[in-house]
Amino acid sequence: MATAADTAAKETVKTAEKVKATTEQYTTAGAKAFKDGVEKSLAGLNEMNTVSKQNLEALVASATATAKGAESLGAHAMAYSKSAVEKHVEAAKAFTSARSLQEVIELQSTYAKSAMETYMAEMNRASEIFSSTVKGAFRPLNERATAMVETLQAAR
Repeated sequence: MATAADTAAKETVKTAEKVKATTEQYTTAGAKAFKDGVEKSLAGLNEMNTVSKQNLEALVASATATAKGAESLGAHAMAYSKSAVEKHVEAAKAFTSARSLQEVIELQSTYAKSAMETYMAEMNRASEIFSSTVKGAFRPLNERATAMVETLQAAR
């Protein structure tokens, strides 16, 4: 017959086995939860890294477009300035070779009208270059902002 000590020992062994099994379950579940959490964190970090890289690329593209636009605008301004000076010198030579005050006034009127028309055309062209530069510089930034909004809306 089993003694009370034997019964108690058997119950202790059963309880120890149950505690061991429960501990193993919790350890396995905890390890899985930890692994899942680390994997989600790494996935999130990878996604943030990708987004950051795309944002940096957009900034570089924007800066490049701005630099090209500034270069184009500067080249345009230099060409206009050179042309304006040449035309001014030509007009001055024409003024000095005029034979009468009436001819000087006519030359001056023609020159002033031509200079103003040229100036307005050049300002329109400069405005177009500037507008194109602004659009080109903001395009990559707008694309990134749109992508971020779409990502945030998809996460809802």
